Amino acid sequence: MTKGNPMQLLIQFSLPLLVGNIFQQLYNMVDSIIVGNFVGANALGAIGTTNSLNFFFFSLVAGLSVGIGIIVAQYFGFGDEEKVKDAIGNSIWIITVCSVIMAIIGFVTARPILVLLDTDPVILNDAVAYLKVVSIGIVCVGFYNGVSGILRALGDSKTPLIFLIVASVLNVILDLIFVLSFGWGVVGAGVATAFSQLISALACIIYAYKSNTYFKLKKKNIKLNGSIIKKSCKLGIPVALQNSLIAFSLIVLQKVVNGYGATFTTAFTVVSRIETLVQQPFMSLGAAVSTYTGQNIGAGLKDRVRKGFNSATLVSSIFALAVGVVFWIFAPSIASIFGKDADVIRIGANGLRITCCFYIFLGLIYTTRNVLNGAGDAMFSLFTGIVECIGRVGFAYPMTLIPFMGKYGVFYATGLTWFLNGMFSLIRYKRGKWKKIDVISKVK
Repeated sequence: MTKGNPMQLLIQFSLPLLVGNIFQQLYNMVDSIIVGNFVGANALGAIGTTNSLNFFFFSLVAGLSVGIGIIVAQYFGFGDEEKVKDAIGNSIWIITVCSVIMAIIGFVTARPILVLLDTDPVILNDAVAYLKVVSIGIVCVGFYNGVSGILRALGDSKTPLIFLIVASVLNVILDLIFVLSFGWGVVGAGVATAFSQLISALACIIYAYKSNTYFKLKKKNIKLNGSIIKKSCKLGIPVALQNSLIAFSLIVLQKVVNGYGATFTTAFTVVSRIETLVQQPFMSLGAAVSTYTGQNIGAGLKDRVRKGFNSATLVSSIFALAVGVVFWIFAPSIASIFGKDADVIRIGANGLRITCCFYIFLGLIYTTRNVLNGAGDAMFSLFTGIVECIGRVGFAYPMTLIPFMGKYGVFYATGLTWFLNGMFSLIRYKRGKWKKIDVISKVK
């Protein structure tokens, strides 16, 4: 990605990521659609109330994977094959330890945390069961995201897509079997998701080992390298903390949402599911920007980074405006995909119309943050996590007290948080500190 038209490269690289991310989200989307239509609105609310907790438990693994990816991309751009292999070898230790720890924590603390969040007793038991099952799957998700992240850092965004599509199709089939045929309810949805994630992780690991020379590791590459682990943690932990803070803010927001009862919780779940899908193009473009930035920084081509950022911002802005118009017009029809409850559809449609007005700032967060991450300015990720946490925690409940907002204040709080984070990220990028950061020369 150090040669050629930046916009063309970013689009070509991000399209497979987009397809893959959409299929990955189908894990949860299919769970929600099948459970919402065939088990009931309360069961859908049970799954939805665990979203922020799932994200929280996985945030550490995801953050450290980002740290590894930055080092791999920069060494790849620099042309040091042995250091790339050392980074990959050490990622095995990092991902294994972190994912197992977080899986255990998620499983053990499922009920106490959901009770603490004032989860409606009507949906509590189903929510606990679902959270325990998907917590076990964190190990599978950790390895898939770790390997696919490394492949992306090496410039391959297509290989992980193939296995993810297969796993997504398998997830749909298993959902139908476990939920409809076996009658396992939300537990069946969770088992289907976890098993599908296991298949995608194993397939991606096996293929990477057999087809990519960088994965042909020797014992010396797997040997613990304190410098690489330290640098990976230095780059990854701020991202992990950022994700954790975002997850924490979502948990607090979920507590406010739960206070309005099961119907509003279900409607909020619908909006969250739809917005998660909408974010996939932003996430895909952001991942492409991170790889693009890392490789060009490693090659010493900082001016190309600026051109890439401008191209990515233009693309994300056009998409945000287009989706915003569509959602404003067709919000009720979109919300009705998840069930036929009239109150859920009405609340969900109103929520979508509020948050879609802020999508342009959401896109700006992804493009700007990933330029900074790719350059090694990962500490700013922690700052954005703090801003997002303060925004959601500080705005959510007070905004529900504003008469014309009421309970819809939770949606306004989300939009306002996106706006603040987008502006702070843009200011950080414009100041140019990222141009002075040196990552790979300090890793021996």
